Amino acid sequence: MPPRIPRSPAQSLLRKLIVTGLAAADPYHALLKSMSCDGHLLQVGRRTYNLDHIDRIVAVGAGKASARMAQAIEHILETKLEQGLVVVRPGHRVQTRQIAVVEASHPIPDRAGRHAAQRIQILAHDLTPRDLLIVLLSGGASSLLPAPAPGITLATKQRTTRLLLRSGARIEEINTVRKHLSQLKGGGLALSTQATIVTLILSDVIGDDIGTIGSGPTAPDPTTFADAISVLRRYKIWLTVPLAVRRHLLQGNRGAVPETLKPGSQRLRSVHHVIIGNNREMLDAVAQAAERAGLYPHCLSDPIVGEARVEAKRFVGQALRLLEQHGKLRRPSCIIAGGEPTVTVTGHGKGGRAQEFAAAAALHLTGVSHVWLAALGTDGTDGPTDVAGAVISGATAAQAEKIGVDLRSALKRHDTYQAFQALRCHIRTGLTGTNVNDLYLLLLL
Repeated sequence: MPPRIPRSPAQSLLRKLIVTGLAAADPYHALLKSMSCDGHLLQVGRRTYNLDHIDRIVAVGAGKASARMAQAIEHILETKLEQGLVVVRPGHRVQTRQIAVVEASHPIPDRAGRHAAQRIQILAHDLTPRDLLIVLLSGGASSLLPAPAPGITLATKQRTTRLLLRSGARIEEINTVRKHLSQLKGGGLALSTQATIVTLILSDVIGDDIGTIGSGPTAPDPTTFADAISVLRRYKIWLTVPLAVRRHLLQGNRGAVPETLKPGSQRLRSVHHVIIGNNREMLDAVAQAAERAGLYPHCLSDPIVGEARVEAKRFVGQALRLLEQHGKLRRPSCIIAGGEPTVTVTGHGKGGRAQEFAAAAALHLTGVSHVWLAALGTDGTDGPTDVAGAVISGATAAQAEKIGVDLRSALKRHDTYQAFQALRCHIRTGLTGTNVNDLYLLLLL
């Protein structure tokens, strides 16, 4: 559905830029650009595979975009594809022919995800060196493919995941822990099969680290059990995670449990990775659309990756400094940034990182005329809410005060959803079928 943007003089421009960004991140078309098949030759990125030397092709994967990627694989390979299975969060299922699509819980793993992970393990294990395993990965795969290590239960992983998500840890730190509690993550899937592997990735990680995206089921992992322990200690949750987690990590640190797949392993000689899309490509498309709309576009080079409220202050300050010339703000302009900030949650408020970013930005933009800021998650959901994000202006803080909404208190309680619901500031896109981090726009008209 077309994005629903709050009414304002910037509504039409914001809708155009957001639609352009989401279209640039479409996983189906991104995969078609990266892969093609001509007779017996399969081209994936810069590599060519002779299908005369391959007995079977199987596709597996997980993530919010994996179903759309599965559709593209079926279109390219047609009858050459034997079977497959991908796991998506509820609402992301699409119609496929050979590849089964299973829904499972995100961001907290559930039994459906565990069962799907077991099915994928069986599919991969049955393949030989003359087979090709295509792995489709996108944001959300870490939660959707839970395969707990021996001695770790699903309930144990669920509690640990909740603690990590509320701790303020960065995604790469969270995945360092996940990889050392899993049979599939940290290269575990690659180690479970003899097949040649091609992993196609729609990246939701700034910098496109293949070991972090989906916790790297086919990628080398330079992190260790000691690193996982350090993450839990750094965020002061070591003593609150389940005892089984602490015991497993300590055993691994002593060498009693095998480490994850390491760089330089012989296994990696027949494993290849291709990034089919990422946040930067989306930002470039938005910048081009802004220029076509008559705006001066500015793409910030630094990603939004810290604590959301702190990053909002930095973003607003950087944007206004960039636009100021001769004591005046250059209009009409569009500042564009991407990333994925964190939120250290305390209490039981409802919100998400994009809404928290927008609320903090509203306080720092108070009094600036003709300015609008949009913050949204490209998957269509911001945290555990039904909205993608929010739009604020230089007048939002005053409007909030007028109707009795305390934005500072909402930020403190991490309850920005209720505040923006009252202010009618939400962006609604529905589930988009993609996920390439967040989009942040500041329009000065």
